Amino acid sequence: MSAKSSRREFLQNTSAIGAAIFVGGAVDLRGQERSANEQLNVACFGVGGKGGGDSNNAAMFGNVVAICDVDRNTLESKGKAKGFEAAEKFVDYRELLEKFGKKIDIATVSTPDHMHGPITLAAMRLGIGCYTQKPLTRTIYEARLLGQVAKETGVCTQMGNQGTALDSSREAIAQIKSGVLGTLKEVFAWSNRPVWAQGPGRRMTLEKFIAQAKKDDAENADKLIEKKKEEIAKALERVDWKAWLGVAPPREFWPGIYHTFQHRGWWDFGTGALGDMACHQLTVPFASCGLRDPISVVAKSTGHDFDSFPASSVIRFEFPETSERPAIPFWWYDRKGNKPPMEVFEKYGITKVSDSGVLIIGEKGAFYSTDDYCGNYELKGVEKVKVDYEKAEVKGNNDVNNMYELFRAKRAGNPMICKSNFIERAGPLTETILLGNLAVWAAANGGTEGAMGEWGEKVEWDAKNLKVTNLAALKTPRVADLIKPAYAEGHRLD
Repeated sequence: MSAKSSRREFLQNTSAIGAAIFVGGAVDLRGQERSANEQLNVACFGVGGKGGGDSNNAAMFGNVVAICDVDRNTLESKGKAKGFEAAEKFVDYRELLEKFGKKIDIATVSTPDHMHGPITLAAMRLGIGCYTQKPLTRTIYEARLLGQVAKETGVCTQMGNQGTALDSSREAIAQIKSGVLGTLKEVFAWSNRPVWAQGPGRRMTLEKFIAQAKKDDAENADKLIEKKKEEIAKALERVDWKAWLGVAPPREFWPGIYHTFQHRGWWDFGTGALGDMACHQLTVPFASCGLRDPISVVAKSTGHDFDSFPASSVIRFEFPETSERPAIPFWWYDRKGNKPPMEVFEKYGITKVSDSGVLIIGEKGAFYSTDDYCGNYELKGVEKVKVDYEKAEVKGNNDVNNMYELFRAKRAGNPMICKSNFIERAGPLTETILLGNLAVWAAANGGTEGAMGEWGEKVEWDAKNLKVTNLAALKTPRVADLIKPAYAEGHRLD
C-alpha cells in the first residue's frame, strides 16, 4: 500500500468514526471507567524539547507503545531511553495513528504550534484522550473546534499549562472569585518573552544567500555556496522537512531559523510571545475574572513583515460587562523590560517589578504575581480570606501532576477531572489569547530604529460567531486568515 493511499484511507476512517461518535452522543470510545491496575497505552507526538519532558511524564503512568518525531536524531535517541525501548518509531503522525489508533488510550502532542491542532483532532476523532501543549492551537477556529470535538467524542483532554496543577494558583483563583478585591477594574500581564528570534526580514533562502555571498565576498562565494548546500543536504538527511511543515504552506528549509525551537517567531508556525506565555500567565485571571469573549482588541508593535512576529508588542483587550463584573480591559506586554507604567504598581507599594508577572486590580486592592504561573502571589491592600478549592494530587512537580490528572480522568471516565480540559478551560482560554494576534497583525508598522509604533487598527470581534465585525473597514490585509487556517492536502480540519 502506498503512503498516499494509506493516508487517504486513514482520513476516511477517522471521518467515519467522527460521524459515528457525533450521532451516538458524547462517548469516549475507550473512556469507560478503567481499573487502577490496568495499563493505559500512550503515543507521543514530538519527543524533543518540551516533548521530551511530556513523554517522560506520560511514561510514568502509562505504557508508551509508539513515538513520533520529524527529527530522526531526536526520534532515535528517545527510542533508546528507558521506558521507550519497545515503542515503535514514526516520522509521520498519520502513519502512527493508522497503525496504532485503536490501541492508544492517551496521546501527548508536543510539536511546533501549527501541528497541535491537526494531530490532536485526528487523535480525538479516533477516541484518544489528548495532552496537548500550549498554546492549544495556532488559530482561533482550531481552538473552538478542539473544544467541540472533545465534547462530541467525550475523550479526556488536558492542555500543558502546568500552572493549573499548582495549589497556589488554584487558591488564587478561589481568593479572587470570593470577591476579596472588590469590583474588578483592570488586568495586566507582562512577559520577558520572546527568548527566540523575532522581527522582520528574517527569512532566508538559497537564492537570497547566493546573491548575498556574491555581493559580500565574490572571490570566495562559490566555496561558501557549496558549503551551505552541503550543510542543508546533511540536515535534511535527518529532518523530514515536509512532515515538519505539515499543514503549513510550503517554504524552503533553512538551518537554524525554524527547527528547532525557533518556530514560535513565525506567523505560519507559531503564535509569538503572546501565544507561548499567556496560556500560563492567564491561568488565574481567565478563571477568576471571566476573561472570555472579548469584544475588541488593539495593539502596537516594533513592526513586522507578516512573516515573522515583531520583537515586541503591547495589546489591549476589551471585555464586556458580565453578571459578575463590569466591563474591564486586559493589557499584555511582551519583551524583557516592556512593562506597564510604574504608576500602576506604585499605588500598591510595588517598587521593583518582576520580569514577568500579573496584576489584577480591584476597587479594594490588587493581586500581584511574580512568576509565569501565578503560583507566587500577594494580595495588596487586602487580606486573604478562607476559601475552599480542590488540591491537585501530588505525584511529582506541577508538570507531572498536570499529566497525572489526565490519566486519573481517563481511568475514571470523567473528562471534567482535568482542570485544563479543552471544553471549559483550554479552548476558550486559547481563543481569547489568540485574538490578540489579530491586533498584532494589524499593527505592522513599528517606530524608527526598532521603537514601538503607534496603535494599529482596532479589531472588533464577535466571539460567538468567530468573526471580525469591522473586517470590511480594515486596511490591513488577510486578517481573517488568522482565524481559520487552510490545511495542506492530506490533513483534515473540519
